[in-house]
Amino acid sequence: MSTSPLASGPEGPHALGPLLDTVLDALTQGTRSRGGPLPAGGPKAVAARLRAAVGDVLPEHGDANALHTLVRAFAEGAADPAHPLCAAHLHCPPLAVSTAADLAASALNPSLDSWDQAPAASELEALVTRALAELTLPTSTDAAQAAGSTPQARASAPTPTPAPPDALVTTGGTESNQLALLLARQAHPGTRLIHGANAHHSLPRAAWLLGMPDPVAVPAHAGTLDPTALDEALTHLPGPYLVAATAGTTDAGLIDPLQEIAALCARHHARLHIDAAYGGGLLFSDRHRAKLTGLDAAATITLDLHKLGWQPVAAGLLVVKNPHDLTALHHHADYLNADDDTEAGLPDLLGRSLRTTRRPDILKTAVTLKTLGRTGMGRLVDQVCERATEFADLVERHPAFELHDRPTISTVLFRPGTATDDTVAAVRRTLLTEGRAVLGRARLDGRLWLKVTLLNPHTRPDDLAALLHLVEGTTPR
Repeated sequence: MSTSPLASGPEGPHALGPLLDTVLDALTQGTRSRGGPLPAGGPKAVAARLRAAVGDVLPEHGDANALHTLVRAFAEGAADPAHPLCAAHLHCPPLAVSTAADLAASALNPSLDSWDQAPAASELEALVTRALAELTLPTSTDAAQAAGSTPQARASAPTPTPAPPDALVTTGGTESNQLALLLARQAHPGTRLIHGANAHHSLPRAAWLLGMPDPVAVPAHAGTLDPTALDEALTHLPGPYLVAATAGTTDAGLIDPLQEIAALCARHHARLHIDAAYGGGLLFSDRHRAKLTGLDAAATITLDLHKLGWQPVAAGLLVVKNPHDLTALHHHADYLNADDDTEAGLPDLLGRSLRTTRRPDILKTAVTLKTLGRTGMGRLVDQVCERATEFADLVERHPAFELHDRPTISTVLFRPGTATDDTVAAVRRTLLTEGRAVLGRARLDGRLWLKVTLLNPHTRPDDLAALLHLVEGTTPR
């Protein structure tokens, strides 16, 4: 066999087999050596260990053991989102089945910038994005309402059937939000972004990148966008407007009052975008889906399945209610989408993204959805939300801790009751440096809180108690 075998082709699976054994052994050794959710020692110590393991990055002659050496060092120095005490960020542990599918995508290496590079991948992407768009903005409700009306009413007032919603695959919430602003700007030139002070930083940044008018941040009392302040802004600012609401804030997992915001947008003729990068996963859950009531009023919706969807990065989506808006993305490059090829039936993929080369990230999502189904995905959502409720209960019952609020999704904010902000920050950094726990931080109500984001459905009640005990033991008395 060649010393440089390929991953695809007839010999690909044979070449990959022993390499996968090497990778799995290196992952096992690296994880065992790390011994916790994070490598101990802090940035300098971790960097020193990695440099020592890697040695010369570009040696004169190759090293046959490089795969094992680097993967082991990579795993030893990683933050492990599957560890129950790694709970700082919207950084989920990926499902094994989706990770296995991602290997197939990497081996075959389709690029979704032209059909002849990705024949099956382009069709799979179309199927899955349409299904997820329908989950997010169901058209069946409208059909049911029409079916329930009288035949006379339907005959006297025929309503044209709207085009079904569509969705684009993105690298995550930041790209989805940027695309949403771009589509709004193209649909209504001069559009001004109005967002809550709780909104993700990518929204005002996207307005700056796109040369839109200076965005306006309205207050977010108690962590959610204030409808009264929004009404005031829409009344006195010149339009057109794009209002950005949030369904699952980064700091506390809160959901803006979507129905009230939607009603204000309708009254002021404002376009609505909802950033549901975190909260969108609630759509899978019968128990929690109602928290997203009002989502269907949005023109565009950001989803991100590498958060509450257990996908390897990247797995973002932008759902678009009116597919006509996507014509703004059309671009012509003769070598990729020549007119005569398009007329002959070859799909034009350039209008599906601002990127040209795109890996088939949809395969892992398709495999996950097909394997688990909506009920299986919903069960995972319910489990992490239940763990968050249990952790909030532990905090509330513990006399040494203060709970910020009951969780809306799977994020819990808490702090030692008598600690200063400096102490809260120091406790978090101590746990990070020692590699014992990975907690986030959030500033709300003028105070600093420790943040636990529970995205691991395998976390047990005992793990939650151990985490709280660890924080208590690290807090100076």
